Amino acid sequence: MHHPVRLGAVDYLNARPLVYGLELKSDLFSVRFDVPSKCAALLHEGSIDIGMIPSIEYLRGREAYRIVPGCGIISSGPVASVALFTTKPVEQIHSIAADTSSRTSTGLLRVLCYESFGIDPAVVPMPPRIDDMLVECEAALLIGDPALFLDHAARGLFKVDLGAAWATLTGLPFVWAFWAGRPGALTDSAVEALIHTRDAGVAASDEIAEAYCGPERAALGRAYLRENIRYALGEREQAGLKRYYELAEKHGVVEEIRAPEFY
Repeated sequence: MHHPVRLGAVDYLNARPLVYGLELKSDLFSVRFDVPSKCAALLHEGSIDIGMIPSIEYLRGREAYRIVPGCGIISSGPVASVALFTTKPVEQIHSIAADTSSRTSTGLLRVLCYESFGIDPAVVPMPPRIDDMLVECEAALLIGDPALFLDHAARGLFKVDLGAAWATLTGLPFVWAFWAGRPGALTDSAVEALIHTRDAGVAASDEIAEAYCGPERAALGRAYLRENIRYALGEREQAGLKRYYELAEKHGVVEEIRAPEFY
């Protein structure tokens, strides 16, 4: 009896092109949507076969995962949807409320605090509610839709884009997330289906943004999927991932690193 592969996807706009039309392939996949940290937890505990996991979580699995080749959620410069929001200049920040939905972004934040911003703030995990976060701390790290759609200027906040800060620091793209799972969890045809899905989703990004965002935010969503997010995990992207892992280990975000391995 053939069972569909249990896929855990991320419930943000930026992930939608990677799952475009997958609901029509129910013979191959069953899909559920969660925040990134939950996707990782489900994969680690074995409740899903393949997860769209934060890139840092690849190093935290109990066994060596494999990555679906060529597919990821990547930025090359400003990402728009992962940012610090603050009323102060970054170098004056002593405390940051960090969105509990995130793993990779919190790790990147720690790297950037040491390598770029020259600060060592207290980082307090909190749900992504900006008003509560800024009562508790001097800055808030938001990811995904809450960061993308927040009108920071109307609230008098600075927005420090972590994708832009990474590009300034390293000159490399940043890999936020990718499909990963245990060796043997995917057949060759399932791997091909996920790559084909990516291509179809990228081609349909305007439609995806309009359907997801609604009329008022459609223009913002279209521009974001076109200009900020990339989906091809090539050699430069892998170099960026490797650099992130090295800096994450250097600053104690992870205990040990290993090279990415692919299906």
